Amino acid sequence: KIHIESDLPFFEIFIDTPLNVCEQRDVKGLYKKARQGIIKGFTGVDQPYEKPDVPDLVLKTVECTIEECSMQVAKLLQQQGIIPASTTENSHIRELYVPDNRLENALPEAKKYPTLEIGEIDLQWVQVLAEGWAAPLTGFMTEDQFLKAIHFNCLEDNVNQSVPIVLPVRTEDKERLMNCPAISLQYKGKIVAVLHKPQFYAHRKEERICRQFGTSHPDHPYIKMINASGDFLVGGTLEVLGRIKWNDGLDEYRLTPNELKAKFKQMGADAVFAFQLRNPIHNGHALLMQDTRKKLLSRGYKKPVLLLHPLGGWTKEDDVPLPVRMKQHEAVLKEKVLDPASTVLAIFPSPMMYAGPTEVQWHAKARMTAGAQFYIVGRDPAGLPHPDKSKNCDLYDPTHGARVLSSAPGLPALEIIPFRVAAFDKSKGKMDFFDPSRKDDFDFISGTKMRSLARTGLLPPDGFMAPTAWQVLAEYYQNLK
Repeated sequence: KIHIESDLPFFEIFIDTPLNVCEQRDVKGLYKKARQGIIKGFTGVDQPYEKPDVPDLVLKTVECTIEECSMQVAKLLQQQGIIPASTTENSHIRELYVPDNRLENALPEAKKYPTLEIGEIDLQWVQVLAEGWAAPLTGFMTEDQFLKAIHFNCLEDNVNQSVPIVLPVRTEDKERLMNCPAISLQYKGKIVAVLHKPQFYAHRKEERICRQFGTSHPDHPYIKMINASGDFLVGGTLEVLGRIKWNDGLDEYRLTPNELKAKFKQMGADAVFAFQLRNPIHNGHALLMQDTRKKLLSRGYKKPVLLLHPLGGWTKEDDVPLPVRMKQHEAVLKEKVLDPASTVLAIFPSPMMYAGPTEVQWHAKARMTAGAQFYIVGRDPAGLPHPDKSKNCDLYDPTHGARVLSSAPGLPALEIIPFRVAAFDKSKGKMDFFDPSRKDDFDFISGTKMRSLARTGLLPPDGFMAPTAWQVLAEYYQNLK
């Protein structure tokens, strides 16, 4: 506790070696002298040795070599951010969860601190931070980190972080908590995390909004929530008390970056390409993913794996809900529109901000953190219609997301796969990449038209979407009536 409050990292390492082995390794003969009575009060001979109750690491020196023990220590220090982790795709990402062997003691300790009730979106950000998606962040942003994110889209060491991850608080909570060494964050009355060394600073909403969204229109759905939130932000180091679970039947899909890396390794992947989406999959999307796989194979990769990674946090109310989207994605895989054997379907826990080219950098960086080397960027990523409906246009230029991402700082291990426009080719009866030379052969089925067909029970053209996947979507929209 003293070390945590003083921001001094301390780790207890137990070198677990049997007494007889210690004696065999004793080149100075100290154990022999102790047994002869020459040395008194010798630990392990005539004075007991007390094993640590909850060490941070146990080294079994009989079972492991010196090199293996050294690597275990190095790995612990990397996970805790003491020494830099390897930049390879197999490097371990630091998570902010309290280790299981310390959890029993951490819970009573957390109850001693004053509490702050957080909302559902705040908890989604806690999960994002805890699982390491925003590495190297170790908690909600301090003011310096916030300024770097909104002005430079980066943290230290040129690590991309284009969106601020912050915790708003009300003025009365700031006054109540500002001199506390730590704050317990609770969701629906249950303590989920502890924020150590909290730093409060003004929530300059207009500055944040304009730099992040390129607009301050009050009807933008995420801007609306920012304007309604507290006038202060609080940053600090997080300790999260156990894995975040939503108990919605989808937790099995919520794989952390480390779990995804392990999954890719188990599958023998030599390339991982990611596709971020918040909408149902039609065959145009599938065509882009299929084409990317073919290109990687032609470049010499033997086992490219697709990370099909729908966003699972908050979305605006007229978007298709996550359970429906996941059911639709499962149907696409079951019909083998995408190859199930080389696809990992998982949920990205971040909330959606609809911040266009700024947000797409966050989406790409997070997938790079999970081990992806290739990222497919779509048309108008993280975009939405202009909140001023009289303008009758998109808020962002649909090409800017891809163009910004291709030159964004702090994404060194990621190759951007540009979006190719797909539409329904009437001459072939299937989705295909748009050919301007025969534009009359193509039918662009907009989201509005798709929703209209689904609501009225009409079918789209054969080849637009896998039939069972369309049925999932149609049932959802018809039930809305």
